[in-house]
Amino acid sequence: MCYHTGSPSKSDLKNKYPKKKVVYELDKEIFHVSGFTRPFLPVTLNKNADSIESARWKLIPFWVKSEEDAAKYANTLNAEGESIFEKASYKNYINSNRGLLYVTGFYEPHQVKGSKQTDNYFIYAPEKKILTLGIVYADFLDQQTGETYPTFSIITTPANPLLEEIHNVKKRMPLIIPVEKQDEWLFADSKERIQNLIKPYEGALGSHQVYRVTAARNEDTNIPEIQNPI
Repeated sequence: MCYHTGSPSKSDLKNKYPKKKVVYELDKEIFHVSGFTRPFLPVTLNKNADSIESARWKLIPFWVKSEEDAAKYANTLNAEGESIFEKASYKNYINSNRGLLYVTGFYEPHQVKGSKQTDNYFIYAPEKKILTLGIVYADFLDQQTGETYPTFSIITTPANPLLEEIHNVKKRMPLIIPVEKQDEWLFADSKERIQNLIKPYEGALGSHQVYRVTAARNEDTNIPEIQNPI
């Protein structure tokens, strides 16, 4: 599943998307981040489609009332596309609350035959262009502090041929929204249209083996070299 990504800087986003208002503040590229740290990352939400703003990874539904409870809430880093209209955490949001997460790539595990450990691969667009992943989001209100911020899950699909080979146990991949489908994804107005867009990516992707970020503990993996082939 997609629990680890890289993320473009504010400057990169402004250069790539000059027609959008970029209010996302981090002007440093993120080379690796784990969703389990619940980071704020750059997104476009369909309620504000002309902007790129910050949202926090891990969707927190409306019945969660405090930040303490949000931290303990079930793993909603990813939302399975096939069941997203039925699962309690997502069914109230998928029809109306969709967005795009901007990434430089994502990391996936590969099970090595005869070994208990996995290798890691970095997957990215040709020429390292920015990819947009399909997300479902919910605005979380911490009733103890009054703070409100958007939270999201990355939607996943069955793997395409490349990811079947890399993510060879669960055979899943994040929902990649091609440039020509971005507006359709943001503004689809029926369940059927949304479902038709939740499918394995058919475009070209690059990949290579990298350091095992999925097993990293107590070390800084947010460095350029983390994406180097090994």
